Amino acid sequence: MITKNIDYQDGDTLLEGFLAYEDTGVSKPAVIVSHDWSGRREFACKAAERIAAMGYVGFALDMYGKGVYGRDGDIEGNGALMSPFATDRMLLRQRIKAALEAARNLPQVDASRIAAMGFCFGGMCVLELARSGADVKGVISVHGIFAPGNATNETVTAKVLCLHGHDDPMVPPEQVLAFEQEMTDAKVDWQVHVYGGTMHAFTNPVANNPDFGTVYRETAANRAYRSIANFLDEIF
Repeated sequence: MITKNIDYQDGDTLLEGFLAYEDTGVSKPAVIVSHDWSGRREFACKAAERIAAMGYVGFALDMYGKGVYGRDGDIEGNGALMSPFATDRMLLRQRIKAALEAARNLPQVDASRIAAMGFCFGGMCVLELARSGADVKGVISVHGIFAPGNATNETVTAKVLCLHGHDDPMVPPEQVLAFEQEMTDAKVDWQVHVYGGTMHAFTNPVANNPDFGTVYRETAANRAYRSIANFLDEIF
């Protein structure tokens, strides 16, 4: 497997993505991976490598800027990094679209076959990418935030898969139902897989704060990655 850091731009903001792929000499479908609220750190890069091991190109994008990272357990600091994008969904859409274009222009990537997946805050990001009408085959939200923001939705052409813990305090059942209705009204091909006994951040092995609602659960994580593999096989 080949891995490398890739610099790209959103306006004047320098960003640093992480590319992972197995070199077969031909372009492949790609999945851009949107990180959690702590930034494009090891967890997102490992997810990109896992995508590459499936036979695709993995590209862990950067929402915050080159060298800008939070840290595990820093609720206040990570929240401050995420807040401008959660508040201003047009800013969020612009930033993730810059990553999409960067990935589309990579020589390893089949530009006609791109998907996006994201964890926690990153789930919010990829759902906003879909809501923006971006030309992607599908998006996958993994313990992501479903609630829409202040930006008007365009026609959603992507298929949508959401992997969600029923006991996630950040996305209560009424928010799940509202999202399902939003997607149904928009005539989207959508799926929501809900895991019982599962909280927020359930695929992240370092998540261990039940008071905050973030707890790793291996069984749900394994089920989620099987669903991810099936979904990517379908759309590509």
